[in-house]
Amino acid sequence: MSSISTNDIKPGMALDLPEGLFQIIEFQHVKPGKGKAFVRTKLKNLETGATIDRTFRADETVERAIIDRRDHQFLYRDDMGYVFMDGETYAQITLPAEAVGDAAPYLTDGAIVLLAMYQDRAVGLDLPASVELEVTEAEPGVKGDRVSGATKPVTLETGLVVQVPLFVEQGDRIKVDTRSGEYMTRVT
Repeated sequence: MSSISTNDIKPGMALDLPEGLFQIIEFQHVKPGKGKAFVRTKLKNLETGATIDRTFRADETVERAIIDRRDHQFLYRDDMGYVFMDGETYAQITLPAEAVGDAAPYLTDGAIVLLAMYQDRAVGLDLPASVELEVTEAEPGVKGDRVSGATKPVTLETGLVVQVPLFVEQGDRIKVDTRSGEYMTRVT
């Protein structure tokens, strides 16, 4: 770990604070007319995902955390959690379901994700912007019900339910946005 002045912080940096490990989302250096300058920040807890607002004195020293992001391949899920393999060292790491969180419905066997590692422990999981998943259950669109923009729910191979256009059928592969969970396009 290295110390850094609050005057030198930037969005995206990680800080090791007494409350936990945080990533800077945004910051503002404030110099009021009277009194000393200060730095107002919005921080995201890398372990829980909660955001907090925190104010530091200008030129206060904080501990900077160096986060190592590496590609890992999702292997399988068992009673212990989700098992990932480092693509370089072939070491396996198991994350509990709480650590995977909202990313779980987008994980398929062999999927490549970025694991954020801090002092040899996983503190975050970054998915690609979109993933391709197979439709396992889809009701047929009703003939004549071809209104522009009409949608229907389908179930994907991971159990995720997504609203899609009426022309999507069982067995199709679709692209889903991992940030919003919305249908993007059908993959041919």
